Amino acid sequence: MSLWAIVPLKPLDNAKSRLASALSPAQRLELATAMFRHVLSVTTTVQQVTGVLVVSRDTRALAIAREFGAKTLQEGAFSNLNPALLRATMVVESWRADAVLVLPADLPFVNADDIQAMIGLAENRSMVIATDRGSDGTNALLVRPPGAIQYEYGAGSYRRHIDLAKRAGLHVAVYRSDRLALDIDIPEDLRDYQAILERGRFGHLPSFPLARDAS
Repeated sequence: MSLWAIVPLKPLDNAKSRLASALSPAQRLELATAMFRHVLSVTTTVQQVTGVLVVSRDTRALAIAREFGAKTLQEGAFSNLNPALLRATMVVESWRADAVLVLPADLPFVNADDIQAMIGLAENRSMVIATDRGSDGTNALLVRPPGAIQYEYGAGSYRRHIDLAKRAGLHVAVYRSDRLALDIDIPEDLRDYQAILERGRFGHLPSFPLARDAS
């Protein structure tokens, strides 16, 4: 299987705006950049991943992606997530990909085991999906073949993607992972992130001790 990972990323300077009550702009930039680098470091070293394509309008983010050997695709100024992912999928299809794995750039604890497990669940015509802690959003999405369903990211995307896959006749597999379920969007997520940092060894990720008191 030729599988390409697609990593979409908003401009880093505007990232994580919902954390404004807990972190300064500089801290939000530091966190977003560190998480992006972590996702790249994982995806670019998984043997079963043929390549990584980062799609963003942020030229600084695209430069970081190239540091990791990833391919890049620059969004237009007024593009949004779903059309950007469709365009990226068409690009990797032209590179003869027969599966795509969409991973957001804000998964600080995703690891190679998660990606390998999702690949292991993929059948010839299938969708493998991982949701967030509220079973609302889509935190990882593997589609084989590429373009078999439309992208419907946004609130409630987890159920929409499953419905689309079933209507397309795809086998649907749900992958459960606490690591994939934790994306960092709101202060509550940040508190949990900080608690995990304090229990483990994640020296490549920034620490925000006051996050436990953030509201």
